[in-house]
Amino acid sequence: MPPILAKSESDCNQNVDKSVCRGVVVGFVTIVIRQMEEIKKFARYYKPYKLYLFLGVAFIFCGMLFGLYVPWLIGNAVDDLRIGVYNGTLTVPRVSVHVILILGVSLISGSFLFWQRRFLINTSRHIEYDMRRDFYAALVDQPLEFYHENRVGDLMARATNDLSAIRQIVGPMILYSFQATFALFIVLPILFSTSVKLTLMMLIPLPFVSLTVKYLGNKIHMRFEKIQEYFSSITARAQENLTGVRVIRAYAQENSEIERFEELNEEYARQNLQLVKFAAAMRPMLFFFIGLGFVIIVAIGVPMAIRGEITAGNFTAFILYLQRMIWYLIALGYVVNLYQRGTASLKRFNAILETIPTIRDSEDTRDLPPIKGRIEFRHLTFAYNGKPVLKDIDLTIEEGKTVAFVGRTGSGKSTLVSLVPRLTDAPEGSILIDGRPIREYKLGQLRRAIGFVPQETFLFSDTIAENIAFGIEDGQNGGSSISVEKAAAVAGLAEDIKGFPYQYEQRVGERGITLSGGQKQRTAIARAVMRDPRILILDDSLSAVDTYTEETILHNLRDIRSGRTTLVVSHRISTIRDADLICVLEDGRIVERGTHDELIALGGEYADLYERQLLEEELEATE
Repeated sequence: MPPILAKSESDCNQNVDKSVCRGVVVGFVTIVIRQMEEIKKFARYYKPYKLYLFLGVAFIFCGMLFGLYVPWLIGNAVDDLRIGVYNGTLTVPRVSVHVILILGVSLISGSFLFWQRRFLINTSRHIEYDMRRDFYAALVDQPLEFYHENRVGDLMARATNDLSAIRQIVGPMILYSFQATFALFIVLPILFSTSVKLTLMMLIPLPFVSLTVKYLGNKIHMRFEKIQEYFSSITARAQENLTGVRVIRAYAQENSEIERFEELNEEYARQNLQLVKFAAAMRPMLFFFIGLGFVIIVAIGVPMAIRGEITAGNFTAFILYLQRMIWYLIALGYVVNLYQRGTASLKRFNAILETIPTIRDSEDTRDLPPIKGRIEFRHLTFAYNGKPVLKDIDLTIEEGKTVAFVGRTGSGKSTLVSLVPRLTDAPEGSILIDGRPIREYKLGQLRRAIGFVPQETFLFSDTIAENIAFGIEDGQNGGSSISVEKAAAVAGLAEDIKGFPYQYEQRVGERGITLSGGQKQRTAIARAVMRDPRILILDDSLSAVDTYTEETILHNLRDIRSGRTTLVVSHRISTIRDADLICVLEDGRIVERGTHDELIALGGEYADLYERQLLEEELEATE
């Protein structure tokens, strides 16, 4: 074959190979750019740690320079020692120089590896902490309606499993991405300078590697989204079962709930096994295609070394660089896996962070003078999901007065009092405190001025003292002399506490499970009293105590209520008969209002309710 023809064919083959190479590199760069675009979403989390991230990336680059210098040293040592063998000049010092040099460079490379992991992985943990803090803050800011629409178990799964997956794209993904990027940009020129032919042969399988990563990466992403959803369902189911264990046992539903949980667990396992299939297939396929390139290199490179077209040392270095390339290409597959998992979780995480609380401070809200306690309801009409609950409530409560609300179940009593601390938002301008619409007050200022005892008592898994003092911050109660002991005494709880083994340090268990219903209610009352609030709201807070204890608590509360506005919701006439004003609600409207004596004389709904309760008491007394 004429030399000029051979050269033409060679150039043609090289042009094709260069085209393939260029496509692979462009594809890889595109993946990197897309990853960087996703990372930009974390910009506000990266800002406090910019220096650490910069140092981490700098150490990656330095580590790669020294790490990739080792194969060249080995190849150089092979050629030098080979010459020494042929010339008879091979000595221990000559070998030792190469050994020491290789060990020294490896040690420096290892040091940089330590520091790059130290900076990047530590930073990922700090960012995880910041993200968990923001996630928790976002949950705390959400109104009650948010928790009606989202299951607690699902929120817990997002705060744990999803956040852990996101951390992987913050730390390990950045680490391996930069390592692979630097390796490609450093190693490829070295390989081309060593042998263009071998390098191009090595790149032949890389398009198949890219297709494998793209196809299996998408499958992993979709499968992981489903897995996270099932994990949320399992967490939610377990949380509901553990919280409602008494109901489950009372209705003998243990086996039924176990079966339902097993069904969810089995489906979760099936989904995970599907993910494992795709994740497990990725690495062997990458090994196969990359190994195919390795076979091509050995098949072509060994004859070249025998013919002297490439030195033994250069061929050795080429093989070592190829091994490094194989590892980093496999690492890219791992990066894609992390990226697909992390972005699936990021979508679920951001869904919570991007949910704007419907009840929040407006931009022009400012600190106002201390709240005194005058409350006005101006033609208040309120609806849940389009269904009217309160209709045209027009009422003024003067500072320091006690107003009670009674009525049948579902008449709107609890809804009305929950609007005052903005647990639910009323229409703008329909509720005023001290002559100002409540939305003009910051939520913190408004709620610190209110002591609220809800209908459903909740206690934390802590000591009685900590539960009573919950929400008391330094200086919050204005130097009030009310202590934990005094608050417990006002709530009629002091004598019960004396009977506990550890008294005020007695732990109450989850949700106060070790206390009776009446003790939990009295603890909640003590908690509200401890705040020394200007407005005290008692929402059916004495329903679980006996009449004697109720009388004691009411007597103690008379002194506490003096000078502060009190709203009381109750079904018992005995609880509210001393109120300055009693309002009877029916179907969301105030149908009667007045003092106890005035309403009895009126002979309406209130009088009827009073007579029924007197009859019930007489029947109980005769039993």
